[in-house]
Amino acid sequence: MISFFIPPITLEIVEGDIAAEHVDAVVNAANTHFWMGAGVAGALRARGGGEIERDAVAQGPVEPGESVVTAGHRLAARYVIHAAVMGQDLRTSEPLVRLATKSALAEADRLGIVSVALPALGTGVGGFPLDACARTMIGVVQTFAERAASVRTVRLVLFGSRAYQAFAETARILLAS
Repeated sequence: MISFFIPPITLEIVEGDIAAEHVDAVVNAANTHFWMGAGVAGALRARGGGEIERDAVAQGPVEPGESVVTAGHRLAARYVIHAAVMGQDLRTSEPLVRLATKSALAEADRLGIVSVALPALGTGVGGFPLDACARTMIGVVQTFAERAASVRTVRLVLFGSRAYQAFAETARILLAS
């Protein structure tokens, strides 16, 4: 794990399983209808229960970039923020990753939570490049920190060493002081 302080937020970058995170909310890399297939969604559904998908689907569909919130059910996290980072074509882009990240962080602040964990949005099924995702998401966190109300910890939880290295290297470049 590496961390950076972007007042008032601590940005943590870790390699791990987002479904096992002990934070107030975890973010699901979702499609606009909130069907939970493989990847992050599958891990959250497997550990947290099918109720997560049922509750999310009942709130869709939404426009790409928007988010909805469900209970975490059997997860350690109290909430799941479902960020629609791709449409039904299951493809994403830099503008959608930016919008979905902003939307998820705004929902976390709206909920009044302190800690939130996000995956590398759109890099699995969506096919978005890891380096571009890291630049986009870290940039959004930097901007968000300027107006964060309750959120104090943003943890980027990466699946696999390749994703972790891409995010850690990008963070060192963008945030080294």
